[in-house]
Amino acid sequence: MPNTFHRGRFFWIVATQTAIVNFYLGGFGPAQSLLRADQGTSLTIAGLHGTAMGVAAIAAGYAFPHFAHRFGRTRSGWIGLSIFSTGLIIFVISPPIFLTLPATFITGFGTSIVINAMLASMNHHYGKAAEFAIPKANGVSSVGFVLGTGLIGTIAIIFPSLWRVGLLLAIPVAIAVFVLGRDKESEDHVPDAVGRQSGKLSGVFWISWIGFVACISSEFAVSFWAAALLKDRVGSNAAISTAAVAAIGFGMILGRWYGPNILRRLTLDGQLLVAISIQFLGFVAFWFSHSMTISLISLFTIGLGVSTQFALAAIRLISFSDGRPDLAIGRTSFAAGVAIAVAPFLLGVLGDSFGISRAYIMVPVLIAISFVIVKFIPSNPVQA
Repeated sequence: MPNTFHRGRFFWIVATQTAIVNFYLGGFGPAQSLLRADQGTSLTIAGLHGTAMGVAAIAAGYAFPHFAHRFGRTRSGWIGLSIFSTGLIIFVISPPIFLTLPATFITGFGTSIVINAMLASMNHHYGKAAEFAIPKANGVSSVGFVLGTGLIGTIAIIFPSLWRVGLLLAIPVAIAVFVLGRDKESEDHVPDAVGRQSGKLSGVFWISWIGFVACISSEFAVSFWAAALLKDRVGSNAAISTAAVAAIGFGMILGRWYGPNILRRLTLDGQLLVAISIQFLGFVAFWFSHSMTISLISLFTIGLGVSTQFALAAIRLISFSDGRPDLAIGRTSFAAGVAIAVAPFLLGVLGDSFGISRAYIMVPVLIAISFVIVKFIPSNPVQA
């Protein structure tokens, strides 16, 4: 795998776009306990926000090949960021759940379009080096995740009623990136005369797609409800538990930035298997922990494990697409949507029925599924 690439204007603009939407994800996911307290809902009802994000990702998965064909990958990223900003504003100014759910859908749709555009454009721009470049870009985006988690948790501790307002900081950053970073000359796009990428995908693609669903499900199940488990096991309040989940983000930053360098001698599949194994070890320690210190170290380890899984699993799916990356990325978003829609909601339902601790048993099952599929279905090399 190439271990270097040019981090020019293209890299930093696309990476910053994803950092903006990750700021929201970092603040919103762990803050489910805060949102549930504000709205007076159960774990199951609060989990519907994760379902709304998942359904949005599914919709974005179907829409992205059309966006990429009609507007191009670069412009699709800007369109996604605009949709994201609109939904975020609605979420912050609309307290009731019957308004926060559709606002979450809009925000999630824009988020998924931005992420899909990043994957597709970087895969096209860097070729084989995308295996190195995409995790690095995700490392930059993880800075946004950590800032979102830390900031929203801190605001909740100091000003409990204003935690949502902190999410609005993503808006001026998005405007600044658009004004300073937009390159009109590079956005000229002529739709392909043969139409958008379409057609049937192979059986190995869809089996690997199931593995991708398992990877993302385990990540979002942990990130959405880790604060609830901390509160249950350690006895910390909702605000402190939310801030503590930033440990996952710190692990993601280091894993995404340094992981490609450390594991560069391994194949794509080998890197992914190592990442899944690290996630499993971190989760086991977190699930058995009754100490805040051990829990923080465990969450950090989980972050290391999940850090590169999205990028590597997505590149695997592209390798099975028979030269149709935009179509593969769309189906990747569909997979992420299924994971985000089902996993946090199901964990919430199980948590209401059996307690959050027992409900978390579903996570190692998901980790095992993803490991087995990667182990026994080798990827095809992505050509530069």
